[in-house]
Amino acid sequence: MATIGDVARAAGVSLSTVSYVISGKRPISQPTRERVERAIRDLAFHPHAGAQALASSRSNVIALMVPFRPGINVAIIMEFVAGVVTAARAFDHDVLLLTQEDIQEIDRVAARSLADAVIVMDVESDDPRLPALRALDQPAVLIGVPEDTSGLACVDLDFAAAGRLATRTLIDAGHRRVALIGASRERFERRANYAVRMRDGVVEQAARSGLEVHVMPCEPTYAGGVDALDQLLAEDPDVTGLVVHNEAALAGVVDALDRAGRPVPTGMSVVAINAANIAEGLRRPVDSITVPGHDIGAIAVQMAMARVRQESPGETRLVAPRLTPHGSVAPPR
Repeated sequence: MATIGDVARAAGVSLSTVSYVISGKRPISQPTRERVERAIRDLAFHPHAGAQALASSRSNVIALMVPFRPGINVAIIMEFVAGVVTAARAFDHDVLLLTQEDIQEIDRVAARSLADAVIVMDVESDDPRLPALRALDQPAVLIGVPEDTSGLACVDLDFAAAGRLATRTLIDAGHRRVALIGASRERFERRANYAVRMRDGVVEQAARSGLEVHVMPCEPTYAGGVDALDQLLAEDPDVTGLVVHNEAALAGVVDALDRAGRPVPTGMSVVAINAANIAEGLRRPVDSITVPGHDIGAIAVQMAMARVRQESPGETRLVAPRLTPHGSVAPPR
């Protein structure tokens, strides 16, 4: 028995295009429509009546796209997922987890009306999924802020403001040599929005004070933190203030400072941007700006449901950063 996927392949179109031809929910060009209709006839495809009925009603499901790429910090990601799931239940919705980054996953969900809305994580500054998300009939909400937000709803921590706050905290304490130990080189090359915005915020705040800042990419592991700190001190031994935006590497950075004779805070002041409870769980707790993953996930659901009910257009909501002190910032010696 032929499926809608067979029709899409035979006609050389996406699943959503076949769905639109069948349902009439969106205008399709005459040549494309004829190609799809010819494939339907050739394959003797018969749309399921129940599926067509469901297309016009609610599924009570929210699709959450979380690409599980190599190096992803699953523990951090699950804070966002938990926020989405908890908020979804309050709206009597279940969550469909999509772990591939393939754009066809979005088409598949849309064509089969599997979800009332789509929430997308791990957003890049120029994300290749954006055109498909803008074309959806279902509302889409991004956890992350790309460069072009037109037609999209986005929510995230204001990472640029967090970078400015962390750097300003060090500068106000008297530090004139500051550095960022940030995301991995791969994350910067992919232009992961959180990594780029954090870097830009740190660099901007330093420039306001007439300072340059050393940006050190770091692999998201304990060993990566050790290596990044060792390399930083070899290249710029006069650094006295660190912003660390790499949860998985933070413990390695702090321990490497001890081994280098530069303990926190007497030998190095540190401000970290991280998930809840990480900074205070270190052998030497550090001042931190928490990424409120659970709250951001819940806000994403609220935004999605407001758009499902057509109560809200696309918008961008940035959560203001807040610094929690743990005594890791002191004047340089």
